[in-house]
Amino acid sequence: MFSSRGQPTGHGGPVFPESGVIYVPGCPLLAQPVPAGFPSPATDYVETRLSLDEHLIEQEEATFFVRVQGNSMVGFGIHDGDLLVVDRSREPADRSVVIAVVDGQFMVKQVCRGPKGVLLRSSGPGHGDIFVGADQELSVWGVVRWAIHKVV
Repeated sequence: MFSSRGQPTGHGGPVFPESGVIYVPGCPLLAQPVPAGFPSPATDYVETRLSLDEHLIEQEEATFFVRVQGNSMVGFGIHDGDLLVVDRSREPADRSVVIAVVDGQFMVKQVCRGPKGVLLRSSGPGHGDIFVGADQELSVWGVVRWAIHKVV
């Protein structure tokens, strides 16, 4: 993780108050993948039941959800209104998409480490990158693992 002045730190991260957990009971998972091309005959067989909790969450106690506001990350497949699954237990690697706080401002960005410091990259039209200077406070709250959004 990162904390003050953009320097890497341990996994400490912020303390989150106990809150309600979104629970989705197991939903059917079809045994045969669905083609995205021409239609094929559908099978009536269900392979198993799929729990989104088990599929999306690796470390339950270190995972939180956050809703996206804005379009600065559309190039990474993250859109306005998406629900992000964030893991605080993962150490952010170079080029990880993270939830960052710079001088008290929350944002979702791609973190890039360089010889002169940390660059937080955007990927949406009209949104610039943010260089985190030595005089700025940077904290990384977690690594984004999934973006959930409506198709239409």
